[in-house]
Amino acid sequence: MNNKDFNEIVLKRRSIKRYDPSVKISREEMEEILAEAMRAPSSVNMQPWRFVVIETPEGKEKLAELAKFNSEQVSTSSAVIAVFGDMNNFEYVEQIFGKAVELGYMPHEIKEQQLQVITPIYENMPEADMRDVVLIDSGLVSMQLMLVARAHGYDTNPIGGYEKELIAEAFGLDKERYVPIMLISIGKAASEGHASYRLPVNTVTTWK
Repeated sequence: MNNKDFNEIVLKRRSIKRYDPSVKISREEMEEILAEAMRAPSSVNMQPWRFVVIETPEGKEKLAELAKFNSEQVSTSSAVIAVFGDMNNFEYVEQIFGKAVELGYMPHEIKEQQLQVITPIYENMPEADMRDVVLIDSGLVSMQLMLVARAHGYDTNPIGGYEKELIAEAFGLDKERYVPIMLISIGKAASEGHASYRLPVNTVTTWK
């Protein structure tokens, strides 16, 4: 990435409150954005993030009731991506590791060795610890999603103000299994948004 690209993607990223409602993102491009975002790292590559892309008028109307303080972002954006963390993510371990072997990314014997170590840890992990894992990993993919969207020419805004205890069931998910992480609105900004102040590096960094 050259300096111009970095400046455009990272330094000029703004949180947008109002979008151009005429701009739509195709299913193909949205899948591309999500696939690129999913290159984010995760603990032992379990990829616990799950997405609900809310783009239809019906879906947005339902979401607007759960995010009343952010209804303008919901209504004007091309879509809102609800990010969840899957508490049962380890169910996919065979698919993930097996495909890694098939593609030549991992020798079969390494897969078996890793499973012997990882399986008892995940099967016996306390719920609070698993929640921490999915929150961290899903936070990583969320930030990467926003940067990828910017690289595609779209603007985003992370939303934390919504009815977290209701959103999973509202969109057909098991609320015990799927932990709400955040909403991310995406589209073309109707205005440039507002700049925001960041603390100096030495205020938040300790050098040893």
